[in-house]
Amino acid sequence: MIDVDLGLTILRVFVGMLIAGHGAQKLFGLFGGPGLSGTTGMMGSLGLKPARAWALLAATGEFFGGVLLMLGLLNPAGALLIAGAMLMAIFKVHWPNGLWATEGGYEYPLTMLVMVLAYFGPGRYTLDGTLGIALPMPLVFWAGLVGVLVVTAVGVLSGRKSGEPAAPDQG
Repeated sequence: MIDVDLGLTILRVFVGMLIAGHGAQKLFGLFGGPGLSGTTGMMGSLGLKPARAWALLAATGEFFGGVLLMLGLLNPAGALLIAGAMLMAIFKVHWPNGLWATEGGYEYPLTMLVMVLAYFGPGRYTLDGTLGIALPMPLVFWAGLVGVLVVTAVGVLSGRKSGEPAAPDQG
């Protein structure tokens, strides 16, 4: 039987790496991604203004959120950054396509969102533990979640006119 802390570590590292890679596609153009200029174009096509600021927010949220989650550093900041990026992806890009990824739906970002929100903490094997870092919980989580929801609401409610189709996700 696997140690619960080891299981949390494996989950945290795996999800963090995937999300950081997804962000690296948007931010640096790695792994066949569009880079910041392509991400900026996508954000502009979604009606988000200023498009470059939203592109930076999405790309850095995914990249640094994934890195923080993977390392178990500054918990729960990484999970909150990822949650914000996934909420925007769900509502601004994938929602009109339904649930399933085969139809361009929100299956993947929803899975990642549920994983980071259902996450019960980083486990014992973390950089926070090694460095003796402990952010004040639950204050950080609830304040961060409110911030994520406010920024997501601004993004979701801005830009695109009602009924206008969303551009496909580029990474």
